[in-house]
Amino acid sequence: MPRILSPAIAAAGLVGGYAVARWTKKRPLGGVVLAVAGGVAAREWQQVGGAKAAVGLTGAYVAAFAGSHPLAKKIGAWPAVFSVAGAVAAASWAVTRDKG
Repeated sequence: MPRILSPAIAAAGLVGGYAVARWTKKRPLGGVVLAVAGGVAAREWQQVGGAKAAVGLTGAYVAAFAGSHPLAKKIGAWPAVFSVAGAVAAASWAVTRDKG
Protein backbone atom coordinates (compact mmCIF):
# COMPACT_ATOMS: atom_id res chain seq x y z
CA MET A 1 0.00 0.00 0.00
CA PRO A 2 1.49 3.40 -0.92
CA ARG A 3 2.38 5.82 1.87
CA ILE A 4 0.19 8.84 2.40
CA LEU A 5 2.39 11.87 2.16
CA SER A 6 2.82 13.49 5.55
CA PRO A 7 3.06 17.04 4.12
CA ALA A 8 -0.41 16.64 2.61
CA ILE A 9 -1.81 15.17 5.83
CA ALA A 10 -0.45 18.03 7.92
CA ALA A 11 -1.71 20.72 5.55
CA ALA A 12 -5.10 19.05 5.29
CA GLY A 13 -5.36 18.88 9.08
CA LEU A 14 -4.76 22.60 9.48
CA VAL A 15 -7.03 23.64 6.61
CA GLY A 16 -9.67 21.00 7.33
CA GLY A 17 -9.73 21.71 11.05
CA TYR A 18 -10.37 25.38 10.43
CA ALA A 19 -12.95 24.67 7.72
CA VAL A 20 -14.91 22.26 9.94
CA ALA A 21 -14.83 24.66 12.88
CA ARG A 22 -15.96 27.58 10.74
CA TRP A 23 -18.69 25.84 8.76
CA THR A 24 -20.18 23.84 11.62
CA LYS A 25 -19.68 26.65 14.17
CA LYS A 26 -18.35 23.96 16.51
CA ARG A 27 -14.74 24.69 17.38
CA PRO A 28 -14.24 21.39 19.24
CA LEU A 29 -15.19 19.48 16.10
CA GLY A 30 -12.54 21.39 14.17
CA GLY A 31 -10.12 20.52 16.95
CA VAL A 32 -10.88 16.83 16.47
CA VAL A 33 -10.03 17.10 12.77
CA LEU A 34 -6.84 19.00 13.62
CA ALA A 35 -5.82 16.44 16.26
CA VAL A 36 -6.57 13.34 14.18
CA ALA A 37 -4.66 14.64 11.18
CA GLY A 38 -1.80 15.71 13.44
CA GLY A 39 -1.66 12.25 14.97
CA VAL A 40 -1.60 10.54 11.58
CA ALA A 41 1.08 12.93 10.34
CA ALA A 42 3.15 12.42 13.51
CA ARG A 43 3.01 8.66 13.04
CA GLU A 44 4.20 9.04 9.45
CA TRP A 45 6.96 11.46 10.52
CA GLN A 46 8.14 8.95 13.13
CA GLN A 47 8.11 6.04 10.69
CA VAL A 48 9.88 7.95 7.93
CA GLY A 49 12.15 10.36 9.79
CA GLY A 50 12.48 8.96 13.29
CA ALA A 51 11.59 10.31 16.72
CA LYS A 52 13.49 13.60 16.41
CA ALA A 53 11.76 14.45 13.15
CA ALA A 54 8.37 13.54 14.60
CA VAL A 55 8.87 15.67 17.70
CA GLY A 56 10.16 18.64 15.73
CA LEU A 57 7.47 18.52 13.07
CA THR A 58 4.70 17.96 15.62
CA GLY A 59 5.97 21.03 17.46
CA ALA A 60 5.88 22.96 14.18
CA TYR A 61 2.31 21.75 13.55
CA VAL A 62 1.13 22.94 16.97
CA ALA A 63 3.04 26.22 16.61
CA ALA A 64 1.45 26.77 13.20
CA PHE A 65 -2.01 26.27 14.64
CA ALA A 66 -1.28 28.71 17.46
CA GLY A 67 0.46 31.19 15.18
CA SER A 68 -2.38 31.26 12.71
CA HIS A 69 -4.55 33.10 15.22
CA PRO A 70 -2.48 36.29 15.56
CA LEU A 71 -1.56 36.10 11.87
CA ALA A 72 -5.29 36.02 11.00
CA LYS A 73 -5.71 39.42 12.66
CA LYS A 74 -3.16 40.85 10.23
CA ILE A 75 -3.94 39.12 6.93
CA GLY A 76 -7.32 37.42 7.41
CA ALA A 77 -8.36 33.98 8.54
CA TRP A 78 -8.13 31.96 5.32
CA PRO A 79 -4.83 33.50 4.16
CA ALA A 80 -3.37 32.79 7.61
CA VAL A 81 -4.54 29.18 7.59
CA PHE A 82 -3.22 28.57 4.09
CA SER A 83 0.08 30.25 4.98
CA VAL A 84 0.75 28.13 8.04
CA ALA A 85 -0.46 24.97 6.29
CA GLY A 86 1.98 25.65 3.46
CA ALA A 87 4.81 26.30 5.91
CA VAL A 88 4.20 23.05 7.78
CA ALA A 89 3.87 21.09 4.55
CA ALA A 90 7.16 22.57 3.31
CA ALA A 91 8.93 21.75 6.57
CA SER A 92 7.53 18.22 6.52
CA TRP A 93 8.65 17.70 2.95
CA ALA A 94 12.12 19.10 3.66
CA VAL A 95 12.65 16.81 6.67
CA THR A 96 11.24 13.60 5.19
CA ARG A 97 11.77 13.85 1.40
CA ASP A 98 14.83 11.63 1.15
CA LYS A 99 13.85 9.12 3.80
CA GLY A 100 10.66 7.51 2.58
